[in-house]
Amino acid sequence: MIANWREFWDRPHRIYVNERHRRVHYTRVAADIVSELPATPAVVLDYGCGDALDAATVAARCRKLILSDSAATVRAGLKSRNAGDPAIEVLAPEDVAALPESSVDLVVANSVLQYLTREECAALVTMLRGKLAHGGRLVLADVVPPGGGLVADVSALLGTALREGFFFAAVTGLALTFVSDYRRLRNELGLTTYEEAEIRALLEKAGYATERRPRNFGFNQGRMTIIARVR
Repeated sequence: MIANWREFWDRPHRIYVNERHRRVHYTRVAADIVSELPATPAVVLDYGCGDALDAATVAARCRKLILSDSAATVRAGLKSRNAGDPAIEVLAPEDVAALPESSVDLVVANSVLQYLTREECAALVTMLRGKLAHGGRLVLADVVPPGGGLVADVSALLGTALREGFFFAAVTGLALTFVSDYRRLRNELGLTTYEEAEIRALLEKAGYATERRPRNFGFNQGRMTIIARVR
């Protein structure tokens, strides 16, 4: 039986109701990352990147794109899909921690914080601050607020599915989710949530200046994206 979130992401799962959903998700996230790229080609780290199906689109606008995920099977897929792109490097989280200081211009962590404890989050943003160059930015996307539970997620999914043409697959997928390891883990472990003031205070304590992005990454606008700049 799967015991934690890392094991969940390291195995086949039903987070995406079909391939259309999976591709729509990663296309949108890639577009959001591109919108945050510096004006000049930069070193970009996508931390907790998942499958990153449109990594090549982002890498084409970067000097270097580093993809990092804690799941070994996900990293293997990333390496296989991007083997021919010299601008893309795939690293485990422990390899990110070993990167030279001030070597990255932009870090994106999308839909990551809800799977970490507050202590793990504080340690992560502190570590990443050391990797960011002067004036660099950390984008924490898809941060879940209190009350942003399963009902809000279902509503966001169905709205996206209706617009993007996979509504009936989404309904079927939701039924399968209710008997899946994801729902069990979410009930047992929960998701870590933050008020906007709380996550901004955590970042400011670590040495960042913060602002809220007008729109969240992805399709769920019930969640939030915080941009943190190295002071």
